[in-house]
This record gives sequence, C-alpha cells and structure tokens, in this order.
Amino acid sequence: MSTEIYFSSNYRDLCEQHGTGAGFQFEFSCSRCSDTWRSPFEPFRAGQMAGWLSRGVSAAWSLVGGAGRSVSDAADGLAGASFGTQRDAAFTRAIANAQGHFNRCPRCTAYVCARCWNPGQGLCLTCSPDTAAEAEAARQRGLNDMVTRRAYDEGGQRGGSYDVTAPRQLVCPHCRAETRGGAFCPSCGHRLAQTTSCSACRQDLPDGAAFCPACGTHR
Repeated sequence: MSTEIYFSSNYRDLCEQHGTGAGFQFEFSCSRCSDTWRSPFEPFRAGQMAGWLSRGVSAAWSLVGGAGRSVSDAADGLAGASFGTQRDAAFTRAIANAQGHFNRCPRCTAYVCARCWNPGQGLCLTCSPDTAAEAEAARQRGLNDMVTRRAYDEGGQRGGSYDVTAPRQLVCPHCRAETRGGAFCPSCGHRLAQTTSCSACRQDLPDGAAFCPACGTHR
C-alpha cells in the first residue's frame, strides 16, 4: 500500500542521529513567503545514550584502555539500526502537525501559511490576490506611470537645448575617473578632448583657433 508524500519540496530535515542532542525535528516553509514552522523536537534516546557513553568512554580511556571502546561502538550500532525507522515515524507525525499550520492550494498545489491564504476563495494569495491590496498596488502603479510619462515629456523638452553633436569623453584618459561629459575632469582637472564648434556655422574649430576657418567668425 503506497503512502502519499506531503511537503516533498518545502521542508528541511533537522534530525540529529548522534550525540546528547540527538533527536527528530523538521522545518516546513511557506511556498509563497518562505516563512517557516518547526515541528516540536522529539529526542532520540538511543542516540543520546550513545553520546553519553561515548563521552564517558573518552573520559575514562586512560583507565580502561581499549576494552571500554566496544561499549560505545555497540551503542552506536544500536542507535544506527533504529534511527531510520524512528525518523520516518517522527516525520509522519510532523507532517500531520504541519498540516494544521499550512494550506494546500487546489489550483497551484503549493503549501502556504495562513498569511498567504485567501480563506474566502479557498486559494493562495498568488492564485487569488487580496482585492484591496491589488487595488492599492494598481493605484500606486498608475501614479508612478503618470509621473514617469510627465518626467519623460519634461526631459524631452529640455533635450531640445542639448548639443548632441558635441563629442564627450566619459572617462578621463589621464586618471580614469568618470567625467559625466564635462569639459574638464572633476578629479584631476585634465582638459578633455572635446572639439569646440563655431557659434555661427557649427563647424569644428581647431585647438587654439581665434577665428573659424570656415566662416571667419571670431571665436
């Protein structure tokens, strides 16, 4: 007889087989917000006993020599033999407990916590978003879109006075600092290789020219 497996992809095994802290515990997470819930810790007595024996053997090693090691090894063997079965039983109990903390969406089959569940629709909030939250989010998107369009139009108007033909160096060749398109480097003051244009005919002027060689206009 097959058994259906729940929470197959959104749980974490926190079980410890050996040591004084040996026990069974599982952490389940919401598929939508990733908040977690942990099952109550169940001690694994055989593993804890093996841990205690191991610590006792280590402390008394100088007195009993190698003879006492077999006691610890035997305890570890017994703990290992029963761990798998007890872990499976603990996992089954943890799943039954977790089902009271999560809801399974019938549309997307995801397990979600109470905060990510729409009880009126019987669906998760991903499949059935909260109406009030969606309305407020849409209102904000509309506001942002309108401001973006207005800012774009304003930028278009200001762009009419921007000289798009002037070459600009965005990185200073002297110190490698970013120039933001300026005529001089803001970091070292190096004059950037920008061509000056004639104010009358817009022809490029050679460096040091007092008059435009194309129309004669004084620089």
